[in-house]
Amino acid sequence: MNIKKELQVSAIENGTVIDHIPAEYLFQVINILGLDNFKNAVTFGNNLESDKLGKKAIIKISEKFFQDEEINKISLIAPHAKLNIIKNYKVVEKKIVESPNKVVGIAKCMNPKCITNVEAVTTRFNVINDSPITLKCHYCEKITDHKNIRII
Repeated sequence: MNIKKELQVSAIENGTVIDHIPAEYLFQVINILGLDNFKNAVTFGNNLESDKLGKKAIIKISEKFFQDEEINKISLIAPHAKLNIIKNYKVVEKKIVESPNKVVGIAKCMNPKCITNVEAVTTRFNVINDSPITLKCHYCEKITDHKNIRII
């Protein structure tokens, strides 16, 4: 049997490809990385077939190479995302997303009485487990599991 494979989202010459994003979190990843304000070409595909995820999303960012700290922010919602660094249309490096030790200003504390939900205080969490991701609020010490993480 001859299986024909083709790109569902066009190739880029130089930049970063973020693959294996859960389809339902595509727009949150775009928001977290600030790609909604990015000036270069950003191409994405959503609800693509994936053996691992069922449905996945992919983002291709032209002429952008992320620092690890930038990209690891998406570990809260796309913990299995993979990055391919592209130069001259070829993959020159592969990276995986890793959970940071601290999460600042990205997620909302699920405790309605937490100071971060009452006053203009930036949220801060310690990551106490990275698979599945589990956060502990720096201020009220409430534990937030992966199912309850809300991106702000």
